[in-house]
Amino acid sequence: MDLQKNFEQVLENINNAARRAGRKPEDITLIGVTKTVNEDVVRDALELGIKNIGENRVQEIQKKYDTIREDDDSVLHLIGHLQTNKVKYIVEKVDLIHSLDRLSLAKELQKRCKKEDTSINALIQVNIAEEESKFGLKEGEVITFIESLLEYDRINIKGLMTIAPYAEDPEDVRGVFKQLRELSQEVEKKDYKGVEMKYLSMGMTNDYEIAIEEGANMVRIGTALFGERIY
Repeated sequence: MDLQKNFEQVLENINNAARRAGRKPEDITLIGVTKTVNEDVVRDALELGIKNIGENRVQEIQKKYDTIREDDDSVLHLIGHLQTNKVKYIVEKVDLIHSLDRLSLAKELQKRCKKEDTSINALIQVNIAEEESKFGLKEGEVITFIESLLEYDRINIKGLMTIAPYAEDPEDVRGVFKQLRELSQEVEKKDYKGVEMKYLSMGMTNDYEIAIEEGANMVRIGTALFGERIY
């Protein structure tokens, strides 16, 4: 695994996709997904310039947290499903949660943040394709969900996230990304107080170029950077 070579290739692909869409490459945030990757490789990634680190599991965040924070410029993302009983372990550690998808989780985040006198930034996870195997709200539930969150003053909604179905041809999931972008625009027009549609987190190793063409400004890349992993 040549991390530097992989990183350069991913950056080139991001640049090309952004330019095809008439966008600035520097507006796209690359999140390196370090699931199952050890601390030494995380340190190498940070040194190369992969400052945004994404983890799927709370236990992995706890394990790698000190290593990640050795770099003052590091930004830590929780991109996987978050159980309510794990909230207490991450509210003061994580910079952005990508997977807010239910009211019970919002209530726990609010309660824990109040206790710690802090706040948390979060993206709402939307299951655009309505896959049974994936978490997230249905598209038609998002507006009502956001309105139910307006009273939670410790949660800062910063945008939306989705995971597209796997497709051999990523063109097949272009519509998923387009739908999330359009939903984001719909939410933005509502001009809810304390709600921003700053981030569209969509696109992974198989489809991130298509996602960028459709408006993603955060892409979550694991395999293309760190190679195939056994889970």
